[in-house]
Parts: sequence; C-alpha cells; structure tokens
Amino acid sequence: MTSPALDEFAPDTGAAGRGPVVGPGSPDSRGSLDLLDVFGDPFVHDPYPWLDRLRSKSPVHHDPVTGLWLVSRHREVRRVLLDPHLFLPDNAQVAVTPLPVAVLRVLARVGFTLPPALANNGTASHFGLRRVVTRFFNAQRVAEAVPVIERIADELLDEVRSQVDSAGGCDLFISFAQLLPCRVLMELLGIRGVDPATLIRWSDASLELFWGRPALDRQLELAELVVAFHQWLTTTVRSGAAPSDSFIGALARHRLPDGGVLDVETAVAACFFVFIAGQSTTGQLIATVLRRASAESGMWLRVADETGLAEAWVEEVLRREPPVTSWRRVTAQATELGGVPLPAGTQLLLMLMGSGSDPEVFPDPERMCPHRPNVRHHLAFGAGRHRCPGASLARTEAAVALRAAARILPDVQLAAEAGDRPMLRLLSFRAPLKVAVAQP
Repeated sequence: MTSPALDEFAPDTGAAGRGPVVGPGSPDSRGSLDLLDVFGDPFVHDPYPWLDRLRSKSPVHHDPVTGLWLVSRHREVRRVLLDPHLFLPDNAQVAVTPLPVAVLRVLARVGFTLPPALANNGTASHFGLRRVVTRFFNAQRVAEAVPVIERIADELLDEVRSQVDSAGGCDLFISFAQLLPCRVLMELLGIRGVDPATLIRWSDASLELFWGRPALDRQLELAELVVAFHQWLTTTVRSGAAPSDSFIGALARHRLPDGGVLDVETAVAACFFVFIAGQSTTGQLIATVLRRASAESGMWLRVADETGLAEAWVEEVLRREPPVTSWRRVTAQATELGGVPLPAGTQLLLMLMGSGSDPEVFPDPERMCPHRPNVRHHLAFGAGRHRCPGASLARTEAAVALRAAARILPDVQLAAEAGDRPMLRLLSFRAPLKVAVAQP
C-alpha cells in the first residue's frame, strides 16, 4: 500500500515534462544498455530510465566507453563507501579524459599537483585533514552562518527583483544560485584577494578539465584557468598572511601524524577540493532546488512560509537529483560485488543518483515527497570516512536560498523554454545551467 505522504506530488515525467524519453538513445528502445553514454544527451537530459535498467538488469555493469564499472544499487554503493580499505579513494580526482602532453606541459609549468588530501586520500593523514575541514563546517558554525547566508541571499535577490521588474524575467542560476555559495564561502573561510566571478570561473574550469570530456583546444583553455587557480592558492598558502582563525591559517597550524608540518602542496590540494565543493557543487544543488520547486505546482507559494518545507524539499532533491551524481573508487584487491567478481585495480563509478531512486529503499522513488520518512538514507553526500564534511552547510544554504527566493519573488514561475534545457554534462556532476523565471 502506498503511504499517503508519497502521493503528495506527481512523478517525474522526463527531462522537459514531456513524459519519459524513448528513442534511439534510450535503453527502452532496444532493451539493452549497449547504447549507454554517460556523457551523451539522452543520459544527461533524462538519466532515470538508464539508471532503472542498470539497477534491475546489471547493478554492477562494465561500461566499455569509460572503462569503469557502474555500481547503481543502494546496497552495493553503500557497501563500497563504508569500506575504504577494500575500495580505495585513490582515483577520485584523476582526470576522466586523459590529459595529453600539451596540457600536461601547461600544468607542469607551475608545478601543478594534487597529492592525497581529502577526497582522494586513503592514507593515515586523511583523518587529521578532514578534522580541520569539519571544524569549519560543524553544526555550531553552520547555525552561526545562517544570518550571513540570509543577508547575502537578500542582497542578491534584491538585484534579481529589480531585473524581474524591469525586464520581466531573470536567470536565477547566473544571478543567484552560483553567486550565493561563493560569497558565503569567501566570508566563512576568510578568502581575500579574488572576486567571486573569478573564483567561480576557476572552480568550474577545474571541474570540466578533470571530470569532463573536452576536446584538446578546450583542455588547453581550461588548463590555463586551472593554472591560475593553483598559482593563486599556492601564493596565498605560502604567504603566511592568512588570519590564524581562517581555513588556510588552520591548515598552516595542522600537524601530520608524525608531527611534521603540512607541506604546501597538500595544503593547496585541500583548499582546491574545499573551494570547489563549497561553491560549485552547492551552486549546482541550489540551481536544481530552485528549478524543481518553481516547476512544481503550488510548491513555490508554500515554501516561503511553511515551516520545514524548504528543508524537506532540499532533501528530496538530494535524493532524486543530487549535484554529485557519481563518485569513483578502485579495488585494493580481488573481491566480489553484487555477485560480480572484480580483480584488484578495478575502477568503479558509484552511481549516487541511481542509488537515491532504488525502490528497495525508497518507495515510489519517482515521486517528489517532502518529509519522506527515510529520506536521509540517500547517499548524495557519500557515507563513512569520506562523507562530505560540508553537507550541513550545503543543505542549509539551499534551504535558505529557496525560502528567500520564494519570499522575494512570489510572482515568478519557470519560464517556457525552446528545446532542451542546458545541463552540466560532467562525469560526476549534473545540474541545470539555466533557471529562467518570468512573471506570468
């Protein structure tokens, strides 16, 4: 029997509200997964039919295009995340598209390197470095940050309100969703000497270079931006000018398990990961939350005033459509997963997005159901030792953003679009690149 709470909202009806996509690029068109392309339009715009078939037919599936084994069922994804000794994080930040010599030369020019620090660190140094991060994003700090988030959200939305009043509409992704987490992160971590637009450009370029499938010319453009990002981080860390109570100041004081001082390269790698996760992925979450809420009948009007609804909506979006759609692991030794034997060195892609729609865990997974009883069982932030340390801040920012947008822009709705909406198409990151709203 279906719970009444699960009937509150209608099921998803495809990427553009037209019904599930069935065509030459759909798994339903041939009944197999041999057309799967995780970078292709069919998967990017409507991944759910593919994820459903992976879970039901091949929950541990070898993808010949990427060479990765796709793990899509909740139980196997959770098992991998909770066993970092058997399933190592070493490949988490390896470039998905091999970097050619010309690109490597650009990176080598400034000594670019990302030694194990956080997401890709399976060594003994991980615990201490993670503790430095979690101290900046613990429950007390996040609660204290709420007024900061609300102030910045109101400032940005006042400008959006002016654009809507003068032009009749606005893109909430560019004018709000991207900027809010960047400005919040800069205030919370004491980031100085760079403007938000530059930090966003550097962060997005890093994601595309390491998780995208760009052509050589584009790789060279991205590498120059990544080099600029790395140089700025390195100069900032080496300068010793960061306030002692800032994130970079905390890294400078940190001591490794052997008592040694943290080297500059590892400190830069930690900053690299935290800055990208704290702004780009949170901005992607906010964009998805705003788009889904503005498209859902009645949600936009309710969420501004109904206590707890914004938080509940954010949690459902994290379950169904998280910004971090997948993450990589590699087997330390031969093992078995979901009945499939895997040799040592097997590269895995954990389909976090697919695990959130697993009907064995979430009844009627296609329905958006705020206050779903077991929603926190989703794996959008990972699990275990490498669970995202900024999860609480991301949740809070997204809920504040949604509530503020609905309060200041009560008269807008999702604008009609011609063709498919632009989407971020990276291996592990997915979000709308445009959230156009307009007055009816």
